[in-house]
Amino acid sequence: MLSLARFQFAMTTVFHFFFVPFSIGMALVTAIMETLYVLKKDKLYRKMAQFWGKIFLLSFAVGVVTGIIQEFQFGMNWSDYSRFMGDIFGAPLAIEALLAFFMESVFIGLWLFTWDRFKPALHAAMIWLVMLGSSISALWILTANSFMQHPVAYRLADGRAEMASFAGLLRNPQLWVEFPHVIFGAFTTAAMAVAGMSAWRLLKKDHEDFYKRSLKVSLWLALICSLGTIAVGDAQSQFIIKDQPMKFAATEGIYKDTGKRAPWSIVEGIDAKGHKATWKVEIPDMLSVLSYHKTTGAVKGMDTINQELHAKYDGQYGKDMNYYVPPKTLFWSFRVMAGSGMLFALVSILGLIALRGDGHRIMKWRWLLYVLGICLWLPFAANTAGWLITELGRYPWIVYGLFTIADAVSKSVTAGELLFSNITYFLIFTLLGATMIFFAHRTLVAGPDADAQTKAPVDPFAKEAFAHD
Repeated sequence: MLSLARFQFAMTTVFHFFFVPFSIGMALVTAIMETLYVLKKDKLYRKMAQFWGKIFLLSFAVGVVTGIIQEFQFGMNWSDYSRFMGDIFGAPLAIEALLAFFMESVFIGLWLFTWDRFKPALHAAMIWLVMLGSSISALWILTANSFMQHPVAYRLADGRAEMASFAGLLRNPQLWVEFPHVIFGAFTTAAMAVAGMSAWRLLKKDHEDFYKRSLKVSLWLALICSLGTIAVGDAQSQFIIKDQPMKFAATEGIYKDTGKRAPWSIVEGIDAKGHKATWKVEIPDMLSVLSYHKTTGAVKGMDTINQELHAKYDGQYGKDMNYYVPPKTLFWSFRVMAGSGMLFALVSILGLIALRGDGHRIMKWRWLLYVLGICLWLPFAANTAGWLITELGRYPWIVYGLFTIADAVSKSVTAGELLFSNITYFLIFTLLGATMIFFAHRTLVAGPDADAQTKAPVDPFAKEAFAHD
């Protein structure tokens, strides 16, 4: 039953997390394009904002539906967790729903239906407010998640965690390495997705000026945000080394303590039973550099950390507790996530070089367009890999050091009910995902001139638009 409940929540969250970062990032992409229209008074940027705004609205709609399903599970499958965490979880989630989501939804409606009713600058401000609302929404969600990773500002009473300080939740150091990492990742996701979609259309020589311009904007954003993701990811790793050493050791597949000059394995075959690597390709001293920013520094292995955790928690949880986390999953997840970030930065640089001047090189470098086209899908794999590291890495706790996964699951739900709901949710998610891809593809095929509004837009920069000034 526990495995079915975990699988259901993982399936729901992974699918939800396909669309949330994409939606947050698409709001920024659209806002940048409309701002360029305001600044440069070039109607092509208006057309870009309207066109990519359609993709943003699709992702927002699917993200909302999957988010509602996810929240239901707290009461259905994880009721004991809700009882333990409700006092702390409730406040940030309530603020997220009543303030951030409300703000986001209101300004989406205003932005969508008022293209020719407001001055261009005021209209652009609305999509920036949508993006701000999305980011604030992520902040409150991650405030709750950060407590699960690093509990702060709480007290235990009657078997429940109670909030001791709301400000203390916001000062959680885990939050301020996790939030920027997620946000930069979200911006990178949308930027690479727009770049990938633009690349596929350029391969078909469709609306070349439009998609070249879209590609250039998205690659600049991808370059800046992928570098930002790498930088804040490094800061998060420094925090995890001290706070959740088992998670860090698992991402590196380390069972035994390293020496003072620790090599970093790029890839390796991990023998979980023998607690050793069967083969590896490694860089000398690099793990010490990544861990401590110097060439010397030992890293604890999972065996040592397991002994330390038993010494600390055996009185509370019993000696049969297993503190190991899934090393193979985390090892490869980290490399997918980190490798993707470096690849995005590299292809962004190459793409911007190819787009210099009139961008004629990009049409000749068809291999690069194919690479960018493949990169349309890679950010979603990278986000999923990052989520697996964050959530699986604190096993066996759902709230690190306070509450286990086994204690959190609802006792009244049967295995049959979970199996039925797993199948139902899988079919729903498959349908939603297929619908999203279908309509996004149809929008791309229809092209930027499909909407009559964009065929003959009213130019807000015409003299008449400012007659009342």
